[in-house]
Parts: sequence; C-alpha cells; structure tokens
Amino acid sequence: MHKKTFQRRFYFRAGMLAALGLALSVTMSVCQLKTNDDAQHNRQLSAETTTPAPLPSPEASAPAPAEPPPSVTRQAKLIAVGDIMMHRREIASGYDAKSKTYHYEAFFQRVKDIFADGDWVTGNLETVLSDRDPRGYTGYPEFNSPPELADALKNAGFNIITTANNHSLDRRERGVIRTLENLRARGLMTKGTAASREEAEKPLLVQKNGITMAFLAYTYGTNGIPIPAGKDYLVPLIDEKRMIRDIAAAKQAGADLVTIPIHFGQEYQLQPNDFQRKLAVKLFEAGADIILGSHPHVVQPYEFLKATGSDGRERKGVVIYSLGNFISDQHRYAPPYKPTDTGVIFEVTVRKHLPEGHTEIAGIQTLPTFVHRYLQQGVMRYRVLPIAAELAAKNDPLLSGKDYARLAGFLKEMNVHVNSMAAEGEPVQGR
Repeated sequence: MHKKTFQRRFYFRAGMLAALGLALSVTMSVCQLKTNDDAQHNRQLSAETTTPAPLPSPEASAPAPAEPPPSVTRQAKLIAVGDIMMHRREIASGYDAKSKTYHYEAFFQRVKDIFADGDWVTGNLETVLSDRDPRGYTGYPEFNSPPELADALKNAGFNIITTANNHSLDRRERGVIRTLENLRARGLMTKGTAASREEAEKPLLVQKNGITMAFLAYTYGTNGIPIPAGKDYLVPLIDEKRMIRDIAAAKQAGADLVTIPIHFGQEYQLQPNDFQRKLAVKLFEAGADIILGSHPHVVQPYEFLKATGSDGRERKGVVIYSLGNFISDQHRYAPPYKPTDTGVIFEVTVRKHLPEGHTEIAGIQTLPTFVHRYLQQGVMRYRVLPIAAELAAKNDPLLSGKDYARLAGFLKEMNVHVNSMAAEGEPVQGR
C-alpha cells in the first residue's frame, strides 16, 4: 500500500474512534445527570412522605380504668292518714243552699301545709261517691257522699286514695265504678276496688326522685254484702296467698318498696290482735315494706319489723296497725282518751342509695290529729286539727282554754300510745 494512503486511513480511523469516544462520553454524562436527578427526586419524595407511626402494643391501647359511679342518695316521703268517713251531719255541713252545691275544703285546711311536704299522700276513703244513686246521699250504715269530697281531698294535697274497706259495696257494683270514676276525674290515683280483673291484678306504681313505690290494698270483708258472682275483682279481700303473689308481681314490675293499706282489726280496740300481727309479719317476709292499717276507728301503735336478707344486709319494715279516724262524726269515749275523735298523720321517709339500688326506711314521724266539731249558724261544722301545731300557736278563736287543755291531754296520751311498740320490733325470719 502506498505510504500516503496508509496514513490517510490511519488518521480517518483515529478520528472515528475519537468521535465515538466523545459521543460515549456525552451519553454517559447525560445518563449520570438523569441518575442524579432521579435520586434527588426520590429523596424529595421520601422527605415529603410521612412515615406511619408504629402500631401500639396491646397494653398501650387498653383504656384507662373507669372511675366508679358516684354514690347518690335519693329521698321521698310518704304521708298516710286513716279513715275518711262521711256521716250524715258531715254531708250536710258542706251544703250551700244558695248554689245547691257541696264544699268540704274547710275539713282539711289546717293540715294542708303538712301534706304539702309529702310526695305520696294517701288515705282510706270509707264512703262511696255515687252521685247518680237514686237513694241520694246517706251516712251510716250504707255510706254515699257527694263527689265534691274528692275535690276537697285533691285540694288538700292527697294524690292516692285507697278504696278497699267494709263499705266498698254500700252502693253495690255501680257504686264501686262511680267512686273510681269520680276520684280519677279529679286526678286522684286509686288502689283497692277495681273496675276490671286486669286493673285489679296490676299494682299501682308511683315514682318520685327515682324511687318507685308500689301500692296494694285489701279489706277483711264488705259487711255481709256479697260480691257479684264472677266479679271478685271488684273488692280485694284479704287472702294471704294472693297478697304474697301480688307483692312478688309488684317487685317484678320494678317496685323499690311495697306499701299495703289493709282494712283489718277489731273496732275500738287500742291494741292490735294476733291476726293483725301475724299477717303483718308474713307480708313483710314476702317483701312488703310499709303496712298501713285501718278499720278500728282508733289509733293503734306502730312497730318495726326486722330481718336479715340473703345478702347479709338487715332489712327493716314498719306497720302501723290502725291510723284511726282522720275525719268522721264518731265521738265515742274510751280510756285513756276519747279515741274516735283522734287520728294520726303517719310520715315515712324512704331513701334509695345509688348505684347499688338499696332502699331503706330512713325515718318515722307521727303527728296526732283531732276532729274538731263546732256549731256555726246552727250547722255542725268539722275540721281536722294537727294537735301539736294548734297547741304551739294557741291563737284559734274557735278554741277555748278548756279546748286547749283537752288537746294537751290528747297529745300527751297519744304520743305515748302510738309509739308504745316502736322499740319492740322482734327480728323475724326473712326470705
């Protein structure tokens, strides 16, 4: 090959290699730049992305122990009186000849403030309120009174009226129904007589301050007046097995306490008999808490019943065997005082402790009363006086010095009498 030709080829190849090398160098530089850019981009993404926190351990996720609920005590007061009777002269005392209407608010004006302090105020209505009866309004032996008496009871502060007693059927079935209608029309709750079997089998449940009280009511009889066949629900007679079932049903329905007004005992006897005491114990063992006696027309003492429950806690109930007459025209004499003119307002304070739900009888107070009869414009008038309050005030123009002296004697004797069994309370076997 010619020397010049060889040289031209050599230099051509060298140039090509140099150009190739330069191209490779440029390509590598570009690739390096892209790689650097990608790395920088990834670092930026990494910096902008939040790293999730590690999952907590089971111990760390468990909630803090709950604080125990605070202890709370709820309280309510039951106020009970005895027989609300309407004899012939009492009926006449409320008649207004001008308007030809009846008004009995004056009967209870002096005890109205006492009742205002009660959550449940109850009494035994020992008369029928059958305003459509053709025989009209009558006193003993078969009572029927104007329905305006219910207005006076409502106005005085009563909210629960019991209707089971020996005069429930004085105007037969129609009288039972009309009495209930007249009471309920005034917003008064009732227990005792019933217009249907379904009604008879349900306890009356009333609630105040988170405390639920059940009311049941029974009587020893109906003065020989037969209960209509197939309608034994009209008047609830004393039946120990039935009463125990009713107590259980009341508890099942949510009652914290069970109160049972019972019309029993012997008339005009100052002490309870064996039947009253034994029945009270059996009902207490079955779950009753408060037993309110009526029928003797005189005050009989109260006593506590005690038992230890299955939880080891002492349970206490109370029974007053007779509350006496609250309003009547009876005025029999019997030593040591004139008892048919006197009665007692029986106050029972109950408490419920939360959150455990334990209920208890927290206090008892007895306020003796006297039925004051006086003539005004030729008409015999009646009013119930709280004896202690009247003696403290001594400013009643209708009362003489002799009257105040009698009231002082009644109060002293009554306080001793009604409290005479309060400390006896022998423990009974609880269930």
